[in-house]
Amino acid sequence: MRKELYFGLSIMAIILIGVAIAMPAPSEMTNGHLGLLMLSLVVCAIMLGFPTAFTLMGMGVLFTYLAYDRDITKTLDLMVQSTYKVMTNDVLISIPLFVFMGYLVERANLIEKLFKSLHLSMARLPGALAVATLVTCAIFATATGIVGAVVTLMGLLAMPSMLKAGYDTRLAAGAITAGGCLGILIPPSVMLIVYGATAGVSVVQLYAGAFFPGIMLAGLYIAYVIIRAWINPKMAPPLSEEDRRVPLSPVMSALKSSYTTKRAVSALVSGLQGRANGTLSTADVGKQLFIALLPALFVAFMFGLVYTKLTAPLPIADDTSGLVSFDSSNAEAISSSSDLAEPPAEGGLEEPPMEATGLQEPPGAEPVAVEEPAAAIAAPNAAEPNSAEPNSAEPAAAAVAENPPRDAGQNFWIAALVAALFMIYFYMKLTYERFEVFKMLLESFFPLAFMILAVLGSIVFGLATPTEAAAVGAFGGLFLAAAYKQLSFNVVQESSYLTAKTSAMVCWLFVGSSIFSAAFALLGGQELIEQWVLSLGLTKLEFMILSQVIIFVLGWPLEWTEIIVIFMPIFIPLLGHFDIDPLFFGLLVALNLQTAFLSPPVAMAAFYLKGVSPPSVTLNQIFLGMIPFMMIQIFALILLYNFPAIGLWLPEVLYK
Repeated sequence: MRKELYFGLSIMAIILIGVAIAMPAPSEMTNGHLGLLMLSLVVCAIMLGFPTAFTLMGMGVLFTYLAYDRDITKTLDLMVQSTYKVMTNDVLISIPLFVFMGYLVERANLIEKLFKSLHLSMARLPGALAVATLVTCAIFATATGIVGAVVTLMGLLAMPSMLKAGYDTRLAAGAITAGGCLGILIPPSVMLIVYGATAGVSVVQLYAGAFFPGIMLAGLYIAYVIIRAWINPKMAPPLSEEDRRVPLSPVMSALKSSYTTKRAVSALVSGLQGRANGTLSTADVGKQLFIALLPALFVAFMFGLVYTKLTAPLPIADDTSGLVSFDSSNAEAISSSSDLAEPPAEGGLEEPPMEATGLQEPPGAEPVAVEEPAAAIAAPNAAEPNSAEPNSAEPAAAAVAENPPRDAGQNFWIAALVAALFMIYFYMKLTYERFEVFKMLLESFFPLAFMILAVLGSIVFGLATPTEAAAVGAFGGLFLAAAYKQLSFNVVQESSYLTAKTSAMVCWLFVGSSIFSAAFALLGGQELIEQWVLSLGLTKLEFMILSQVIIFVLGWPLEWTEIIVIFMPIFIPLLGHFDIDPLFFGLLVALNLQTAFLSPPVAMAAFYLKGVSPPSVTLNQIFLGMIPFMMIQIFALILLYNFPAIGLWLPEVLYK
């Protein structure tokens, strides 16, 4: 810890020396310089260990008091208005609900079953344990969004397993820390909610935009581990036969001893037909067969929904059969059969004659004349009753004939054929052991994945607001904990306490950030920074590089919450000058902040892992293992900038 302390003190010394050199003499100091001084003092105070929220509030109130020329009334008014603005922000309601969902899922003990089933299902891949660790971390980080909790739990679960299997310590540490940090980026991320509330960007669009970058980053991690293990198998040895062994359930064990076939479905069908030994009941075999057929039933159900949607007839236009077409011939007929005629064009429009008696009806006008055109129009309808009121069966038949069901299309049938071939291959390879692994996945992976997809899908497709979806997720967390018999009063009490603690921290940060931002803008610090940045004559690319480098460096001493609430209000007003979409900038920031947890020497994920690792694992080994994954993050950041469609394609398709 001595090295980290020296590093922090040296950073603070650099900040203070830079401020002392850049600041003008006290007689020449303006309010804008006071704002920059406030910003520097806030950073130094946070690095000294002062609470971030109260540091922001204290500095904001103090410098606002100076800006208002020591007017305490105006200072307190600004503080109250800033606090009230935060309290009325509806987006922040989703934070405690998502956090509560995460703590409940964490205490449902799903992660151990999930990790075991994943590494058994991926046993044939190079680096299977590390790959399973990354996938488990990605899924669990998506459900919780709490980096410290994911890294700590996976350190307790996966680190001993990988070290026992002979994995390189650096690779194991890098996989755990990098996978645990994915919760910052992959929705439903609390960081995206905080950024959206700070920058005024739609959280729904942020979730849709962060979906594919999160999958891309997790895929790059997995590809790196597989390639590294394939090139150097000593770093990630394959699992032994003992570790790959899966215990069979009594039903499958009896079927295996009764039949020579290696396919689980064939044995279940034979057992259902009564050719099994007497120890098995039809109900037990039928239950196992139903579980085995679940993938085929699910695929058939999904393709049935798609087929129904594709072949549904187009909606029929409104029925206008009772309306009479009004064209020029009808107009001539009407005008010739009635007393109504166009007024004479001579003389143009004139005022009616005014007499002493006041307003009068124009001469020659009779009230009954207005009713004659209606009678003239109604006459044809009376003459042809079948045309105005046809038989009710005739339009239905005509509608069916004119609007037949549509064809599903060639692409649908190709996709259905591919899915059918895949299911045939799946069942041909489904041995007794693989069927047991599938049941483990069905018990641990699919319920959690279904809950996550339901929450994200309802947000992304506009079925629910983030707050409503967070409430559904919190209920889903309660349901999962109850389903796995982990729901108790102590679990709910502890989860509620931790949720209140985390939510209070985030909300106080927002209050402090609001007061600090108001004071900073009042002093003119924002305007001074804008003038300085614009005077540099930067291009869009140069500004993006400068901003991301600053965020990357700030990630060493500061948490992501402090970076978002303090520095984003400084960067956001500059985006319009360089024609940068705040949504795209937020995705870059979210991807960049991944490195804040993996960049030595102040990488918080490393300290989380060190606290639960065996004594033989040193902090330097963890740092060395994190560096390759940090390089992958930088590569992903470059990919996202050069190919913005990775993050912007889904929001544009869904919302524009």
